[in-house]
Amino acid sequence: MTIHCYGSINIDHVYRVPRMPAPGETLAASAYAAGLGGKGANQSVAAARAGARVVHLGAVGRDGLWARDALAAHGVDCARVRVLDGVATGHAVIMVDPEGENSIVLHDGANHALDPGAIDGLLAGAELGDIVLLQNETAHVPAVAEAAMGRGLEVIYSAAPFDVAAARAVLPFVNMLVLNALEAGQLRAALGVTFEDLPVESVVVTRGAEGAEWHARGMDRLHMPAFAVRAVDTTGAGDCFAGSLAAMLDAGRNPAEAMRYATAAAALQVTRPGAAAAMPARAEVGALLAEGWRASPGSTMWPMSGV
Repeated sequence: MTIHCYGSINIDHVYRVPRMPAPGETLAASAYAAGLGGKGANQSVAAARAGARVVHLGAVGRDGLWARDALAAHGVDCARVRVLDGVATGHAVIMVDPEGENSIVLHDGANHALDPGAIDGLLAGAELGDIVLLQNETAHVPAVAEAAMGRGLEVIYSAAPFDVAAARAVLPFVNMLVLNALEAGQLRAALGVTFEDLPVESVVVTRGAEGAEWHARGMDRLHMPAFAVRAVDTTGAGDCFAGSLAAMLDAGRNPAEAMRYATAAAALQVTRPGAAAAMPARAEVGALLAEGWRASPGSTMWPMSGV
């Protein structure tokens, strides 16, 4: 099967800083790098590195041709990435402190410049049972989700950057919702419902060092503990998890297997600088899993039949 990722392609400008600046403060960066990023591109790379066939749906400006080519170099099919004239490629300014925490400012650029009339064309070739992976950094996400569900595709929605109005519009056309603990709290507070009452089949919540959990109707909550690692850069960790999870589900893995792989992949990803370039290969994740699963006290261990 195929994962069709409709998502952002950004140029990441990454600055290493001694701490996050206070309002009005100017700090000198100790290092700078530019690279491929964007939640969509990150998730596409993560899924491809996990072994999935991935088609990216999105747009860049003429200044971002190298970013499109970098995405393709990771094994992602970029034939449906549009190149738009007169608009800048989306970009992000990312500050990373010594503990690996980050602060990000985004410019939408080409990610919000696609013609809505192009949506059907972007999904051409998708087959029944394929997965469509979505985030909130592109325009027309509800329309893409609705079109995908109408074609019988599985829709996985990563609700980030979080926006209540965007989530409300997309949820009726989603099979799986993926979000972090903060976003989950904001969504439940805004909608006033439990995860089980959301109009989706399943909800996956990532909790950083506390691991991740899967909620679904008719199924006990599945908790997957995190690996203990020293984070170098947490940029793209959630994207790594979401893309890896989609790849494992696309490969037919059960929820526990898919969650275990995604948790291990995200653990490796945060030990490296960068976003898309830091996504681990399937063999690397397999090696980590082969070392054995160290579960937290009172947690449950699930067997993994291979990766």
